Amino acid sequence: MAEAVDGDYGEGEARAWVRMPYRVRGPVRTILGRLAVALALIVVAACVVYVGRAGYSDSTGRPVNWLTSFYYAVVTLTTIGYGDVVPVSGRARLVNTLVITPLRLGFLLVLVGTTFRALTERTRREWREQSWRRKVHDHTVVIGYGTTGRAAVATLRARGGRPRRIVAIDLDPAAVGDANRHGLVGIVGDGTGSDVLARAELGKARHVLIATSRDDTAVLAALTARRMNPSAVITASVNRSENVPLLREGGADNVITSSETAGHLLGVAALSPAVGTVLEDLLSVGLGLEVAERAPDATEVGKGTEHVREPLLAVVRDGRPLRYCDPQIGPIRSADRLIVAREAPASDGGARPRQPAG
Repeated sequence: MAEAVDGDYGEGEARAWVRMPYRVRGPVRTILGRLAVALALIVVAACVVYVGRAGYSDSTGRPVNWLTSFYYAVVTLTTIGYGDVVPVSGRARLVNTLVITPLRLGFLLVLVGTTFRALTERTRREWREQSWRRKVHDHTVVIGYGTTGRAAVATLRARGGRPRRIVAIDLDPAAVGDANRHGLVGIVGDGTGSDVLARAELGKARHVLIATSRDDTAVLAALTARRMNPSAVITASVNRSENVPLLREGGADNVITSSETAGHLLGVAALSPAVGTVLEDLLSVGLGLEVAERAPDATEVGKGTEHVREPLLAVVRDGRPLRYCDPQIGPIRSADRLIVAREAPASDGGARPRQPAG
């Protein structure tokens, strides 16, 4: 199961669960692991008794052998204690006090491990959450982990983003559980609520991606996120273009109109399949091409745009993108950022094979 931390909220306040990445361990494997620990404790106790067998007395009068040692270990660790085999020497009693008694306690903890885990699970989860919240900064918060949100995360990871620096927020516990399985920190809650965003440490985030299914939810999420973090770069996805001004007024730096963009690409691909193929390459992860931002090389600084070694799309200067044909660009500066089209690095075995267009 996913690890969840229930917030301590009063009446009327929202509830949010912070879920840290976890590794799935099946019940059979857990039971076998505990049995292995219990058997190991019995073997250790039996070996201790056998080594000091001269200090033990068997009520039958026979010497203590391996079978008797294992018998004594089992009945002692399980606290049955029939009393037919007892330590009689001072050394044997000291060993029982210092070694056998701790082994008995360990054995009992293994047997009641499920109950013990239930009592300590909440504390352990809260400690993990607090540890993560103290360390995290300049991370990315993704509000909405549906189809759009998953695609955004896949792109971030393909470009080198670390999973534990990405926080996915969604109302659906199953979606957050899927994010956990991919190594992301997840929060079950409403991404428009300030308490939920506070649990995601949005005030320390560098990027906020809003990928909700409803435009009104996206507007409210942008307003709340901007109020909590004035410096974060907020990118939002909306379905209808008339809602773009609302997102921008709400604080979004970049707004993507998903439905109209998809329709535009469909129309371009219908008119020119080859252009559609190139655009798919640019927008897809792990295909032949990608759009990337980089600093200029030393050989490019001070020269014109024609000397850039990759196809140049734009130059970002003083935070403002200038198209490659803009006469204001002039010579490339060392502080510029270049937006170029280049070959995408191979991932998962490289780019998928492509059929010729047309």
